[in-house]
Amino acid sequence: MHREVLVLREAEIRTLLDVASCLQAVEEAFSSYARGQAALPAVINLEVREHGGEVHVKAGHLHGGAHYAVKIASGFPGNGARGLPPNDGLILVFDAASGAPAALLLDNGFITDRRTGAAGGVAARYLARRDAGVVAVIGCGLQARHQIEALAQVRALREVRVYGRNADRARACAADLAALPGVEIDRCAAVGSVEAAVTGADIVLTVTASREPLVDAAWLSPGCHITAVGSDGPDKQELHHDVMARADVIVADSRAQCLRLGEIHHAVARGAIGENDITAELGEIVAGLKPGRRTDEEITVCDLTGVGVQDVAAASVVVERARTAGLGERLRF
Repeated sequence: MHREVLVLREAEIRTLLDVASCLQAVEEAFSSYARGQAALPAVINLEVREHGGEVHVKAGHLHGGAHYAVKIASGFPGNGARGLPPNDGLILVFDAASGAPAALLLDNGFITDRRTGAAGGVAARYLARRDAGVVAVIGCGLQARHQIEALAQVRALREVRVYGRNADRARACAADLAALPGVEIDRCAAVGSVEAAVTGADIVLTVTASREPLVDAAWLSPGCHITAVGSDGPDKQELHHDVMARADVIVADSRAQCLRLGEIHHAVARGAIGENDITAELGEIVAGLKPGRRTDEEITVCDLTGVGVQDVAAASVVVERARTAGLGERLRF
């Protein structure tokens, strides 16, 4: 008996997974996870130290969904010197009824990038002030673009300030953000320091691979929301632990995962906060099980370490749309 696997490549996947659809799918996935309607095993972290590489393996299943998925994502910072992209990956999609392979998504990490941006959009929708329009972006890699694209879906952006260690890259990133199709920003520019970006900002996005704190609590304004994206490993940190101590609302994408890695992990380890200071998981707020922001003066933090239900939700959108459109290669085996 022959079986068939749908093979999709990055160019096709990009046409199938738009920002708005991914944001909706990820939001629904967080809600399902909070209601106990999802399976989410622990992340596998693999270091390839001799080449400075890190590999994450994440999996997830939304109960009642047609598929489950396993995602392998890698980051090799030295790839630029080899003429290769620093991030890569693929997603394996399986039939949830039989366990049979259903699709191979050779996305080169695009789904991870898009669903990570979508999670930031969901966090801002529920935690940022409704009038928030001044944004600090710390980091000028590709994820800065994805975060702004998703954020523009939920808030009107007046000003975006970009900081990066390399001033030329920061200026190029600011120009890129200002030219994003369908995204309206009144003013977008690079700034010379993290403090200059954060001071007076309504929303702070940290999208770096930093191993030391970049954002200090003293720079935060009342009512500010922070979405921390870069700390997806136990040794990474973007926020000083005093940011977590000052925050009125602390949200995790996964409580258990954020206690092992991410910003919450560092703050608890330093004694700046306790486990009971975690206000909620993002999905609990989306599902209406717990409150998020309560006043315009509260400082809110969302620690996004990335969970497998995001991957399966985004991958399911891609597979279903590809089948409807007749895209992709059918591999028989």
